[in-house]
Amino acid sequence: MDFLSFDVATKRLTLQRAEVPVPGPSEVRVRVAYAGICGTDLHILDGSFPCKKEGSLTLGHEFSGTIDAVGSAVNVLKVGQKVVVDPNSGCNTCDYCHSGNYHFCSAGGINSTIGIYRDGGWSTHAIVPETQVYVVPDGVEMHQAALTEPLSCLAHGWDKINPVNVGLNVLVIGAGIIGLLWSCLLHLHGLRKTVTISEPQEKRRKMMPKLDLDYEVKSPNELKEGFDLVVDCSGSGPAMEAAVPLLRRGGRLCVFGVASPKAKLTIEPFQVYMKELNIVGVNINPFTFPKGLALLRAMADKYLNYDNLGIKIFPLSKYGEALEALKRGDISKAVFKL
Repeated sequence: MDFLSFDVATKRLTLQRAEVPVPGPSEVRVRVAYAGICGTDLHILDGSFPCKKEGSLTLGHEFSGTIDAVGSAVNVLKVGQKVVVDPNSGCNTCDYCHSGNYHFCSAGGINSTIGIYRDGGWSTHAIVPETQVYVVPDGVEMHQAALTEPLSCLAHGWDKINPVNVGLNVLVIGAGIIGLLWSCLLHLHGLRKTVTISEPQEKRRKMMPKLDLDYEVKSPNELKEGFDLVVDCSGSGPAMEAAVPLLRRGGRLCVFGVASPKAKLTIEPFQVYMKELNIVGVNINPFTFPKGLALLRAMADKYLNYDNLGIKIFPLSKYGEALEALKRGDISKAVFKL
């Protein structure tokens, strides 16, 4: 099999080849079709986001593929099924897991994610636990299915910020792929003329009209107070700080973008007090993968066109070009075709 190996110590990424692995009793082997590069992957590559502490790692926590082998104890999943993989799980024994919050689990959640702490999908083949594998719905293309993981995170965010009623004034900060998907999600739920996208980069602002959502796109210095809800998709502390004064009384700030663990945020407590603001954090996708699949099916035809979203497909061997295109801001997302 071909795979990208990330040396945790040197932060070096190389294309390598090895024997195709054999799944354990409760595992399945996925012949990967498409695997996305997430913003978190970029942070791991530059050393600003935690991952496996030593040795080598195959990144990639957003991927789709076809089962080509199953372990001896696997009874439900079958060879030939088209699937996606939920990279997150819990220990199933701690208080957090027992209360349905495995994303807070110290031994699970983001601390054991496939593609961050365990080998993931930047490979022609991936070995994964059967409990983390989901069958792709009919009518969904495999390249679209590679977006299931981010959509499942959006589903968790949607649950946390609801109700989001038609007519609310909403600001989405950031027009990268997550900001674009959030914009599509708001449109799916009926929000039309009351959504604004804030983006400092002109390249990214020009991506929005392709989605045909009829939302206003502004640079940050054009924004004024009056939003009921702000969804930050940038992970930028300064952007979140600037968002607080833009909120109306009773407003909500959703911290969705992944910030560096060392980033700092300064907010005036008096504003939070006087306006009765709510600040909501969103961390991965606890038990929302089925909702992500439902969104995938609902959004596939109208919203998940790669060209309109600014997504470009690369072969695994062109990983350097993919990373450079992302860094330049030429594309919103890169996806490997394997």
